[in-house]
Amino acid sequence: MTLCKLSLRNARRQARDYLVYFVTVILSAALIHAFNGLVFSQELRALSSFMSSLPLITVLVSAVVIAIMGWLIRYIMNFMLSRRSRELGTYILIGLENGQVARLFILENLATGAAALSVGLLLGGLFFQILRAVTLSLFHMPYTFRLSASPKAVALTIAYFAVIYLLALRSCGKRLRRMQICELLSYDRRGEEEAIQSSRGRRRAFTVSIASGILGTLLLLSGSLLMGIMGAALVIFFLYGFFLSFSSGVPAYFNARPGKKYGTHTLLVFRTLSFKLGTMGMTMATISLLFTGTIVSEGTGMLFGVLFQSRVEGTTCCDIFIGTTDGEPADFGPYLDYIEENIPLRGSRQYRLYQGETRQMTDYLLERTDYYAYYAYDPLMAYSDYAALRAMLGYPEAPAEPERYIIHCMAYLEDALEDYDTSVSVGGATLSPGAIYTESFSQKLWDGNGRGFLLVVPDEFLSSRPVSHSVYAAMTLEPLSEADYDRLRDIHDGAGEDSGQGHARDSYFLLAKDAVAREYASVSATTIFPLFYLALVLTLVSATILTVQQLSQGPRLAQQFGLLEKLGMDRREMARTLRRQLAVYYAMPAVPPLLISIPLLVAMGHSFEPGAISGDWQLAGILGVTLGLFFLIYLVYILTAYSSLKRSVLPG
Repeated sequence: MTLCKLSLRNARRQARDYLVYFVTVILSAALIHAFNGLVFSQELRALSSFMSSLPLITVLVSAVVIAIMGWLIRYIMNFMLSRRSRELGTYILIGLENGQVARLFILENLATGAAALSVGLLLGGLFFQILRAVTLSLFHMPYTFRLSASPKAVALTIAYFAVIYLLALRSCGKRLRRMQICELLSYDRRGEEEAIQSSRGRRRAFTVSIASGILGTLLLLSGSLLMGIMGAALVIFFLYGFFLSFSSGVPAYFNARPGKKYGTHTLLVFRTLSFKLGTMGMTMATISLLFTGTIVSEGTGMLFGVLFQSRVEGTTCCDIFIGTTDGEPADFGPYLDYIEENIPLRGSRQYRLYQGETRQMTDYLLERTDYYAYYAYDPLMAYSDYAALRAMLGYPEAPAEPERYIIHCMAYLEDALEDYDTSVSVGGATLSPGAIYTESFSQKLWDGNGRGFLLVVPDEFLSSRPVSHSVYAAMTLEPLSEADYDRLRDIHDGAGEDSGQGHARDSYFLLAKDAVAREYASVSATTIFPLFYLALVLTLVSATILTVQQLSQGPRLAQQFGLLEKLGMDRREMARTLRRQLAVYYAMPAVPPLLISIPLLVAMGHSFEPGAISGDWQLAGILGVTLGLFFLIYLVYILTAYSSLKRSVLPG
């Protein structure tokens, strides 16, 4: 049999024996190809000027992904080398040279990698269509299926994998060329060396690592950049210290508790676990670190999605919103001239907001909510302006009530204001609290319709009140184009001054609902997509290494369960024991990341601006979805391992 035929046969066997790894490489190649498609997509980049940063961010995240994939491929190749070392040593015994065996190993891995990459490129085209559909939906653009391949995206993906495989194979090839037959024949018995040799040192390291994990998590929650960096370093020390020292903690714990040691199947389960941690503590720690990055990346993406959506809805409810930042008389003439000539409207309104006589509601909210005060008074609006704006926005009518004022606030303030019963004095009249409304009303701005809230009072009581600021609001018949918004921005910034179109308007601000939506859609695409991209690859890589390691223990587990059968254990009990072993094995690297990432994500959610997260129930929902997505993928690998081992190791 020629070397090439032998390599192809071994490659087919490798793809079968390491199916989990093969599928993971396919999925990773597909994700990398799909995101490379974003880099070179002119269609998506043309959606908004803010999308110009997407290629750079995607390439930077891809660099991290490639490094992680490189670690996976190199790890699995070294793992294959250790598992097949006797086979490769036998080839040398029958007359092959080390260089030929190295070429054989390289060729079969290249064949497997090329097959996985080819399938991944085809699947990546479909993944790109999913990304394209989601991106277009963010911009409220229609999607039509158009399967096409970007030659540049394909070439970049191939280049990434060529670098990964060539570096990994070069390292393995060098090792094979240097190894003697005796080294190869015993290489499969080589385990991970204990980083901490003495049992007492491991117990001390275990205690110190737990303390550093607690302290590191607290520092991460402090909100300080310097403290956060120190906290991250302590968390990393905790993960590696914990897993490198845990193997000595299990025997010590059960030796002190003989009742638990020999109860049910505890000894078998935890002895197997301590053996695994003793031989792959560094790997377990690295996987646990990657899981932490996975959950944090995924959760951050979810939180940012909610934050951006909140900002889109809260920034402006009108298609065009122009306001002043002071109480001086407003001149909207330069804007109105352009709007009247070029932008069809279905409604518009110029109005003023006024300064209240006190800031009693502001103080009330400061005491009871996470409210950011801006005004030194409670902002007021005339009822006629309020009613006209509601009609223009399509909101239900809000009837005026005699001797009462209306409260319009952001939704997160409603519960606190339901119990508010303080009257206000306006223009010599005393008004009692009336109805509360919470529709979107441009209240996230400092100079919008009140910062978080405003009080709506009858027009006749405002004649003596000073003006806070002026606003022009309009709704268009068609979505405002980016070109029209840019032209309004030119007027705002003083472009065309020589032609008499205006001058720089420092005391004015300009917002357009569609422009804000395009901006945050771009920000979502350039932040949330890469975060989920990274999280998916981290999950796939970590779960693959755990599963491949567990499946490799099949022959040893078969011997164990064969002995247990002779001792009288029935198949149902053996299946239960196997499930416990897998549950503890897969839980070990996942539990520390949960203890670190959940408090961090909760703190991140509470650090957002008030109203971005609508209460603890929404934050709990975000965490639930984040963990659900993570464990959904993780569970697939766990069930794959259990199904395979159940067939191969349980007798009968």
